[in-house]
Amino acid sequence: MKKLLFQTIILVSIILNGCQNPGNNRIQPWSENPWYWQYKGEPVMLLGASSDDNLFQWPTEMLVPHLDSMKKVGANYVRNTMSDRQDKGFELYPFLQLENGKYDLEQWNEDYWDRFDFFLSETEKRDIIVQIEVWDRFDYSRNNWEPHPYNPKNNVNYTNKESGLAAEYPAHPGQNKQPFFFTTPKQRNNEILLKYQKRFVEKMLSYSLKHNNVLYCMDNETSAEEAWAIYWAGLIQGKADEAGKKVCVTEMWDNWDLKSEHHKRTFDHPDRYAFCDVSQNNQKKGQVHWDNFQWVRNYISKQPRPLNTVKTYGADGGPHGNTKDGIERWWRHVIGGAASARFHRPPSGLGLSELSMNCVKVAREIEKTVKFWELQPGNNLLSDREENEAYLASNPGNVYVIFFTDGGEVGLDLTGFKTEFNLKWMEIRTGETISESRVEGGTIVDLKAPDTLEWVAILSKK
Repeated sequence: MKKLLFQTIILVSIILNGCQNPGNNRIQPWSENPWYWQYKGEPVMLLGASSDDNLFQWPTEMLVPHLDSMKKVGANYVRNTMSDRQDKGFELYPFLQLENGKYDLEQWNEDYWDRFDFFLSETEKRDIIVQIEVWDRFDYSRNNWEPHPYNPKNNVNYTNKESGLAAEYPAHPGQNKQPFFFTTPKQRNNEILLKYQKRFVEKMLSYSLKHNNVLYCMDNETSAEEAWAIYWAGLIQGKADEAGKKVCVTEMWDNWDLKSEHHKRTFDHPDRYAFCDVSQNNQKKGQVHWDNFQWVRNYISKQPRPLNTVKTYGADGGPHGNTKDGIERWWRHVIGGAASARFHRPPSGLGLSELSMNCVKVAREIEKTVKFWELQPGNNLLSDREENEAYLASNPGNVYVIFFTDGGEVGLDLTGFKTEFNLKWMEIRTGETISESRVEGGTIVDLKAPDTLEWVAILSKK
């Protein structure tokens, strides 16, 4: 009886903890296929569509419905810059503002951190993965720098001379002229400013390390020196180790060409960076967009890691391509083997909108037939294909998923498999299944999209 009671207690303990090794609960590369993520011990495809970069700043009455809408359609991935620029008017700075209007970098604005804590709890409750970007270069230049607490004129902690910071930085942050990003020991070793930067990151970690649903990216599309990223990656990993945790970190480089030397700073260092964010590939279009991403997969194939795309640009009226560009880019990455894909916030992306939600719904519908990690991207089985017409991911003989960018017609080589397949056509913009039929293998099957714009064909063995 005692033995049975003991076994029952152990079983309950395992259930409550999720698994015998609690470390398996965290978001991490999947042990069986490291191109993809696992969470709570199970593989997971990260698909996102959210309408801001720093959702933690949103008031509760805005945030909770937004997360619920994501959860409803199967979106499970958000970007969260630790940004405080005053875009919407309700954003807070992390530091305490004194009665004289200046900030004290030694004291916190607890409302800022309460919002962050609440955001992490609400996302974890819904199994939504958060990719934090610790620094966003746009916070520290041009109009955003003038009121910022780190600006010497706005705090009681240091002067311009002591900090090496000027009152204005009018240049685009891509020019990397802001000394804020040169403080680390192997750069300019600015101990006065670095003290407060470290204090901020350690405060952030005091909340985020309590949660298993967090990934860490050092910067938003940075042009900074490599030493800057190495320093912060090391600090975050070190603090996690002290807390008995393991975390995954990366850097997001600004260079639009994934083949550039900048991106090799992450590609070549799997020991430091457990995943790679290649969002800036979304500045590219068409076949080049696909080809460059596939080049990365080949480049790191000996030590594969998740490739994340936390920002998919493209929305009518936006600065980085139109709505069609955005849909195509998102789908090329999903079909092409990305571990995550998220629509960027408006006006540069579709955010959480009807179109983006329908994309997520179609992708989740595909998962009812086949998981993306069971497929291999490659167009070699397609014939009569024009450039950027269609893209294929397949498990030959079992499942084929073809994405058509704007209608079109291609041949699919099924000559080696004399069996019957089910063919389903899904209209991406509506999220609806339009038709289902049967096709015979053993030959090259002609596939013609039902109409123009974007479609997915799913062929699965009967």
